[in-house]
Amino acid sequence: MRVLGVDPGLTRCGVGVVEGVAGRPLTMIGVGVVRTPADVELSDRLLAVEQGIEEWLDEHRPEFVAVERVFSQHNVRTVMGTAQASAVAMLCAARRGIPVALHTPSEVKAAVTGSGRADKAQVGAMVTRLLRLAAPPKPADAADALALAICHIWRAPAQNRLQQALALHTAHATKGRTA
Repeated sequence: MRVLGVDPGLTRCGVGVVEGVAGRPLTMIGVGVVRTPADVELSDRLLAVEQGIEEWLDEHRPEFVAVERVFSQHNVRTVMGTAQASAVAMLCAARRGIPVALHTPSEVKAAVTGSGRADKAQVGAMVTRLLRLAAPPKPADAADALALAICHIWRAPAQNRLQQALALHTAHATKGRTA
């Protein structure tokens, strides 16, 4: 499974591609940051994020895109920019028919470090260890994007089984009502 992780942001949008399956060593395919200048119009910044993500999709051809779920922050301006960048990433994937999964920051931290309260340094250290890298990816947005991809690879099999079970249950329930 090849996953593009996206840590959304307007100034720095972390992107990272990881390949592998749960229970096996994972491989980093690529990592980086799509940057936009803070003094540029919002619409132009969103366009730059879109172009950057499209380049990553073209180059790495992921099967899934994992995006950090935007959560409430005290700074409304920051959360709005993050949400807008997140929507751009989801749109780029949807346009290509690539499934998108949203993971909360605490879910990602728990999957990668074992603690949903881990700090950025702990996440970076575990990403480095799990992907057998020489050093933590910089900036932290890049490491976070890899952590999102890792989280998705590890959690996708269980999530798929749950979705299949729910679909089967729903089909049986619907069948029972129409019979």
